[in-house]
Amino acid sequence: MISTAITKPFSEFRRYYALCKPKVVYLIIFTAVVGMLLAVPGALPLGKFLAATLGIGLAAASGAALNHLVDQRIDTVMARTQNRPLPQGQLGSQSVLVFAMSLAFIAMFLLVNYVNELTALLTLISLIGYAIIYTVYLKHATPQNIVLGGAAGAAPPLLGWAAMTGKVNAEALLLFLIIFVWTPPHFWALAIKRREEYAKAGVPMLPVTHGVVFTKIHILLYTFLLLAVSLMPFVIKMTGLIYLAGAVALGLGFLYHAIRLCCSGESDTHSMKTFGYSIFYLSALFAFFLVDHYARIAIRGMVN
Repeated sequence: MISTAITKPFSEFRRYYALCKPKVVYLIIFTAVVGMLLAVPGALPLGKFLAATLGIGLAAASGAALNHLVDQRIDTVMARTQNRPLPQGQLGSQSVLVFAMSLAFIAMFLLVNYVNELTALLTLISLIGYAIIYTVYLKHATPQNIVLGGAAGAAPPLLGWAAMTGKVNAEALLLFLIIFVWTPPHFWALAIKRREEYAKAGVPMLPVTHGVVFTKIHILLYTFLLLAVSLMPFVIKMTGLIYLAGAVALGLGFLYHAIRLCCSGESDTHSMKTFGYSIFYLSALFAFFLVDHYARIAIRGMVN
């Protein structure tokens, strides 16, 4: 009896935790934190930093839970998602809705009261963009869904920047642009592998509507564009040589995978390797932003 009493709440927690898409949310939080750290030359105000990190993270988790709720019909027919809590009947729709709205309310409360209204507004727009505009409408309306809907997923570093400065400038928009351009080749690589499941679910992903070869060409084109965009922080002197070296190396690595994928014809054998590398690419690129940022601060301190 004691074992059951302990296990049941833990199982409930795991189900709600799964609704938050934790791996995605952690990447979102990481890029938001990088945006915060890049926005200021010195130490961050601890209270504002914690409130912004928690608020942005909870808003992302709320959007993920709403995505589960809206997509539960699709999730039942896709092997990748059919073990989620809603398709398995482990949670009810009303409970998920209450959970998601509670997270959103807490996120907005933190951002409005302890960060600033601009960050709260931009976070709310991002949440609506992902959970409603993308999930409800764009995902089913056009094969360019992930391109148009990618703006919501690209917002976190911009949100982090706004949280610390109370404004959005060119550097913040450039961080946004990098993730915006990264999103299509990242997601289309996965969509190639899962194209039959998307077709079965009636979702017009690019490999379903235009074929695998067409999608691979677009992945390659976007990867070239991403490489160019990733060099812009150095061009505008936002970053230094450490970031430049990292961006070039990572970009060439992404290009290598995109070319291999493109040369494999109708096969999907290299799609998941490309998808996996894309996640590593974004994490490592933003890590290079940080290393470069603090290296330059240290050098300036030594010179002065």
